Amino acid sequence: MLPTEEKDAIIALIRRQVVPAIGCTEPMAVALCVAKATELLGKRPEQIFLRLSANILKNAMGVGIPGTGMIGLPIAIALGALIGRSELELEVLRDCNREAVEEGKRYIAENRIDIKLEENDPDKLYINVVCQADGHETEARIKTHHTHFVYLAKDGKEIREEKTVPDTPMAQGDATTGHDAEAYEPQLTLQKVYEFATETDVEELRFILEAKRLNSEAAASGLRENYGHQLGKTMCSPLGRGIMGDSIFSKVLSVTSCACDARMAGAMVPVMSNSGSGNQGICATMPVVVFAEENHNTEEELIRGLIISNLTAIYIKQTLGSLSALCGCVVASTGSSCGITYLMGGTFEQICYSVKNMIANLTGMICDGAKPSCALKLTTGVSTAVMSAMLAIQHKYVTSAEGIIDDDVDKSIHNLTAIGSRGMDETDRFVLDIMTHK
Repeated sequence: MLPTEEKDAIIALIRRQVVPAIGCTEPMAVALCVAKATELLGKRPEQIFLRLSANILKNAMGVGIPGTGMIGLPIAIALGALIGRSELELEVLRDCNREAVEEGKRYIAENRIDIKLEENDPDKLYINVVCQADGHETEARIKTHHTHFVYLAKDGKEIREEKTVPDTPMAQGDATTGHDAEAYEPQLTLQKVYEFATETDVEELRFILEAKRLNSEAAASGLRENYGHQLGKTMCSPLGRGIMGDSIFSKVLSVTSCACDARMAGAMVPVMSNSGSGNQGICATMPVVVFAEENHNTEEELIRGLIISNLTAIYIKQTLGSLSALCGCVVASTGSSCGITYLMGGTFEQICYSVKNMIANLTGMICDGAKPSCALKLTTGVSTAVMSAMLAIQHKYVTSAEGIIDDDVDKSIHNLTAIGSRGMDETDRFVLDIMTHK
């Protein structure tokens, strides 16, 4: 049994990393930074200057901005300045409406926004915003995490703010742990993830059901409307059912895809994100939810399965970083494979097998930005998650004699994250170069 202090710290970690978000988290983080700088300025900016890391640019170029019918950073920046509310964090543009969008279009047309690539800061998640009006200037800077402000200033004078607990369903309660959100982060292992998920009082974990509610609503929205490439709807259509049938497998894929279709197209619906990514939140949640429903697992088993899935994704991201050249669906679908293996009645040993199967299969899938076709990648990840769990439950797994897999499951995970965070750096630069010169 984990010590109470460590258990509380892990709960706080989940609450920080699993939070609601409207729209793709990269443009929303930029809009959040703009909103903060605008609030410090106290008036509408006459000019906005932005310096962004390559990964922020890559993930914001082709994704829909909720409530606008538009894609890309300019409208997110304009709305951040016009109607953004920084206290809402990744739901910063919740108040978006038609009038605001039209005003935002005019703001863009007036050439008030200047976006440049930041080449000096090595952090892959870097947002620097300078707002100017009436001879005054404010600056806001986000680094490392999508909502982590590291610098605020007005007219060259730094402003220090007390950290507060975000008022979101998943974030409430952090203050009770006695740990600073940034200063203390429990270092996880897969064994620790499993012990926490299976031994903690289920009532302390019930908050994870909010992820089921939000992401299920996003999936329902994706089924109702014609979003993106309509991958989820296609799999639910007579054509899709004729080819794939009406199996648990096809339902897991279609529901997950529907939620991603809606989110990437810019639907004005919140999703529960994981480690700064809505798609990762969808991918870590919906396969587990659908499998539990179809497999008639108990609510307690669902809760514990969701915790295993989401916390595994958080664990992998601890060494991978918030943004990388590796597609986030690799991380999140590895978590969902662990959750599904648990729901099948799997032991910790079998969950380790599922992780090794996932790493052996999906390592190397590139991230080429957030966009509607992310639904295709999520479906690839989730289909591999189910297959890996099926093998694992039968004690079939990729061994250390093959590729990058190690006998130690945590070493296998670290091999994956080393490739994604360091080994694929040149790939990341090459991908961005292709995207910006088409």
